[in-house]
Amino acid sequence: MATSHESLWSTAVRLRGNPRAAVWTEPMWGLSMALVLPYASVYMLALGLSDQQIGLLATIGILSQTVFGLLGGVITDKLGRRATTAVFDLVAWSVPCLIWAVAQNFWFFLGASLVNGAWQVTQNSWDCLLVEDAEPRLITRVYSLVRVAADLSALFAPVAAVLVARFGLEPAVRILYVNAFVVMTAKVWILYRASHETDVGRLRMTQVAGRPTWSLLREYRGVGAVIRRSPGTLYSVAVMAVVAAVALVTGTFWQIAVSQRLGVPDALLPFFPMARSILSMLFFFTLIPRLTGGAQLRRPTRWGFVAYLAGQLLLVAIPAADGARTSTYLLLGVTLVLDGFGGGILAMLAESLVALHVDKLERSRVMAMQRTAVMLVTAPFGWIAGWLSGVDRSWPFVLTSSLLVLGLVLTVWAPTLPQHDVDEPPLPVPPGPETARGM
Repeated sequence: MATSHESLWSTAVRLRGNPRAAVWTEPMWGLSMALVLPYASVYMLALGLSDQQIGLLATIGILSQTVFGLLGGVITDKLGRRATTAVFDLVAWSVPCLIWAVAQNFWFFLGASLVNGAWQVTQNSWDCLLVEDAEPRLITRVYSLVRVAADLSALFAPVAAVLVARFGLEPAVRILYVNAFVVMTAKVWILYRASHETDVGRLRMTQVAGRPTWSLLREYRGVGAVIRRSPGTLYSVAVMAVVAAVALVTGTFWQIAVSQRLGVPDALLPFFPMARSILSMLFFFTLIPRLTGGAQLRRPTRWGFVAYLAGQLLLVAIPAADGARTSTYLLLGVTLVLDGFGGGILAMLAESLVALHVDKLERSRVMAMQRTAVMLVTAPFGWIAGWLSGVDRSWPFVLTSSLLVLGLVLTVWAPTLPQHDVDEPPLPVPPGPETARGM
């Protein structure tokens, strides 16, 4: 068990089994999708899409995720955490990467967005694979390591910048999408080989074996009642919804605002998420463990909202220019510091709060319902932000600032975390093959 003074690196070294497999394969995201994401929106602009169409695609993508998210709990229970993660990672990432690589117009992006929505199934199964064998007191540290692993991806940003500078935006992004297809497919294979089915997963597979999908979906009514009776679960859903809505808007329109409104050259775009991620990693190894080491998470959640809000307001306040000036880069640097801390800690805490409050035997279905609710709330914000960006490219961040104020207000009602019994009896797990437990 990790202690409050143990370093995050020590925790990473001590991880075993599924948490280790999931955490240590996560940096491969940096060699694949993270290279291309800084260019995704401007790539669409280069192919003739408007701000409104980009926002519409974001909303359609969320709606697709909602459908897949609702099915995610049932699929995860029927196929198991390990197999579901492998199959739907291929569907959700490998296939769309090929579509994005050859995209010509809005309809290519629409098709890719619809297929990419399947990542909500694997998000459910991957989360279960990650935490079901982890000690409850380790969960915030495990999610911190996941965030750090994702942030490591920023170190590869210069590769994308060199390609864009050498070949131009459109050809370089097509190359990056092909690379993402290869690396993500390899990541799926490695994680599958290095992981094993969880005890809860084997139990749930036995319980739902032979039962039709529609019958299992009907049971969501009972799961909804479980969520409504848990103040902690309701609070975690609300926090996750605010964080997800802000992430949707910033992930879609930050690059557009910086490029088109502030005049930053396209070749420099990946260096901003690189700097943000490096700063986030520094915070995860220094300040964030001190803030989240206690029994309650209300105060660090509040600090996260305050910092993230300050960063968004500063971005709005930066004067527009035909070309980026020294003052523009300095102010953007301050926003990256604030976003690196606020966005990093909130993303980690949103996932941790869900995992800490959920009933472990109902984890896959409760998390599926939670994500479905979050996506239904989040879906309109892509279209709204697209409309706002079409009027003024700073307005989407006025919207995110308003959402973060709402999140700050929510922390007033933060409930007490449940107490976990570390000596609870093991689950009645049916016999089955053991694989890769020693990793």
